[in-house]
Amino acid sequence: MIRVVVVDDEALVRSGFELILNASDGIRVVATAEGAQAAEVIRREHPDVVLLDIRMPDVDGLTVLREIQTLPEPPTVAMLTTFDTDEYILTALRSGAAGFLLKDTEPEQLAHLVRTLAAGGVVMSPKASRALLRSHPGAGASQDADVARVRQLTDRERDVLVLIAEGLSNADIGTRIHLSAGTVKDHVSSILTKLRVSSRVQAALLAERAGLLSDGRADAARDHGW
Repeated sequence: MIRVVVVDDEALVRSGFELILNASDGIRVVATAEGAQAAEVIRREHPDVVLLDIRMPDVDGLTVLREIQTLPEPPTVAMLTTFDTDEYILTALRSGAAGFLLKDTEPEQLAHLVRTLAAGGVVMSPKASRALLRSHPGAGASQDADVARVRQLTDRERDVLVLIAEGLSNADIGTRIHLSAGTVKDHVSSILTKLRVSSRVQAALLAERAGLLSDGRADAARDHGW
């Protein structure tokens, strides 16, 4: 059972997500909370996944995210936003968020995205990720330098990077390209080191920026939450 906490300042959003997810097999919303209550609720409930509003009037999502990251075993966190692009998204990704999605995500996709997060994958709204790349084409380093680092990966590492960008967990990547989970883990570690990023989400953004998803793989990526 995947345990989920939904954090949002709007009661309608909290109840809507709770209704959708509790109707899905293998997922249970164990609590919902507003921003000021979020850290305490998460400490108490020990969820696997947190869906966290990035903009709240009392305590913003970035503050909650930083508090969550100090826990001994922090849950996987995806940021919720109502905007196609959000000035805080990059900061959230650098602070440890495993992805972001729009609050108007289709109900039939929501449970799939939560399962992807719980399995160690990344999730990004297609519309939001494209807008993010347009708005911040050189975030963290110049675009040319980013692409150059991607090109320095081995062929196998690029294959793994594409599957990371599709939202697959290490186990799913191993199944797809017939590698052991340990070997995939080694490849992922090498990829993050070579790309000079600290998370799978940042690596996925570089894959998109370098054009690795432009040969038909983009459709598969969208099926996994992009």
